[in-house]
Amino acid sequence: MTYFQCDYASGAHPKIIQNLVDTNDDQCLGYGSDKYCESAIKKIKDACKKPDADVHFLVGGTQTNSIVIASILRPHQGVISADSGHIAVHEAGAIEAGGHKVLILPSIDGKITAEQVKECCELHQKDPVRHHTVQPGMVYISFPTEIGTLYSKQELKDLSSVCKSLNLPLFIDGARLGYGIMSEFCDLNLADIAEFCDIFYIGGTKCGTLFGEAVVITNNTLKKDFRYIMKQRGALLAKGRMLGIQFDTLFTDNLYFEICKNAVSYALKIRKAFEDKGVEVMSNSQTNQQFFALSDEWLEKLSQKYVFQFIYKMTDGRNFIRVCTSWSSQESDINSLIEDISAL
Repeated sequence: MTYFQCDYASGAHPKIIQNLVDTNDDQCLGYGSDKYCESAIKKIKDACKKPDADVHFLVGGTQTNSIVIASILRPHQGVISADSGHIAVHEAGAIEAGGHKVLILPSIDGKITAEQVKECCELHQKDPVRHHTVQPGMVYISFPTEIGTLYSKQELKDLSSVCKSLNLPLFIDGARLGYGIMSEFCDLNLADIAEFCDIFYIGGTKCGTLFGEAVVITNNTLKKDFRYIMKQRGALLAKGRMLGIQFDTLFTDNLYFEICKNAVSYALKIRKAFEDKGVEVMSNSQTNQQFFALSDEWLEKLSQKYVFQFIYKMTDGRNFIRVCTSWSSQESDINSLIEDISAL
């Protein structure tokens, strides 16, 4: 079987595995104070064109989201998010469990706008009993979104401008950041991301590492005591070099970007193959996640060789599925799937 269910079905890029093996006998300081973390941090700062940024390594996305949000919000505040945002629907209430409410806004193509954020905050401020309600304290977006769509440079710039005017930190969930930046439809680069937000993370788990996310903090007011919160919440990895080595490898010779680029091009080829057969595309995704409505017959045939993510049964009887490529996808597997789609 070939897995197109998610982008973390494989282990890690061979160069990462080799570097972990090669450095296995090295003895290092713990908790991210080692030479490999230092090297990775420098490379990430250089790539972001933010020499004064703080960089911290964590293990997974939900952990990262909950810690970042907890580090920013006061007890009476909540985080603004699209209704489709990962923190709103796919993290088992992790943010609420930490004592903060997710304030959802209706999304269009998985995105929220600067105007929506402004209106949300103005409505709160004008509410005569606002002290009885949760105060917006920050804004969360995903890039790419949960349905594979992208914010344009202008959209992100506008959102950033409104957040600054309202003194709301803007946080970007970058679990799939590499796939977004490397899409041919993206007009943003890593330096732009770092410029327009206050804090974001570079996803490794879905983009070539065994595990790991790199948090980049560009707003000086958010830097203080971040590691205390990491430790308090069990996120300060004792063998921190395991994260440093992986990100040091990813940010050597543009490996991170090259392996993500292939995944996006493969996904768009699969999309075209389905479109050519008249299959309905369920999202305007421009990245490595593609969503389709398949009949029982066609899904059953393809499922004999491929694993997709089943999302739900539609009211008309079709199956809403996700097809997801990754850094580890092989061109031969893509071609095989395309041939089988064409033969339906």
